[in-house]
Amino acid sequence: MTDRKTALVVRGGWDGHQPIEATDLFIPYLKDNGFDVRVEESPKIYADADYLAGVDLIMQCMTMSTIEKDEFDGLRTAVENGTGLAGWHGGIADSYRNTSDYLHLIGGQFACHPGNHPDERTGEQSDNYVPYTINMLPAAEIHPITRGIGDFELVTEQYWVLADDYVDVLATTTQKVRAWDPWNREVTSPAIWTRQWGQGRIFVATPGHRVEILQDSNVRTIIERGLLWASR
Repeated sequence: MTDRKTALVVRGGWDGHQPIEATDLFIPYLKDNGFDVRVEESPKIYADADYLAGVDLIMQCMTMSTIEKDEFDGLRTAVENGTGLAGWHGGIADSYRNTSDYLHLIGGQFACHPGNHPDERTGEQSDNYVPYTINMLPAAEIHPITRGIGDFELVTEQYWVLADDYVDVLATTTQKVRAWDPWNREVTSPAIWTRQWGQGRIFVATPGHRVEILQDSNVRTIIERGLLWASR
């Protein structure tokens, strides 16, 4: 008998989100918290129903990319049966754009990250780094993922997310209206949320564009707690 759990790390997709370096940041934390960790570089493993049945937590960092029907069906079935699914930024909220059922599973999809003034852009990722606030909701005060963490500031990509009302939102962020923007009122999107799907728990944090953001003390604490919360 063993008290250890099983975590599956699925990573890849767009290299700009540093899927290897980003997940490597959290793998030691999972091991220290009693998980045996397996790493896969594609979603093909999701089609292995026998293996997934024994997985307690999936930590996914797979931006865009594609997923086959049998792979997605395996992922969804595993979550419905109690496997936790957790991730951050585009690695979970902008995965598998070709599969609308994945959006249904996660509950929120990256739409855009409004950038700096067009005259200030240089063609680098930093064109989309803006100062913004993560605003904690009242539910965050007592939730194990966010307890003790107040509003905090970041300078990075600010995700405008399309979401449904089956997400349990712990924190939001509000897109301001700038002179060059085509929208004419502020837009508030979920920034940290959870979702119950069958017997499984899903955790999403939209901050986490690159390793330096994941190393922010608030972001890192929220993700570490979210991983443990989502696990079976």
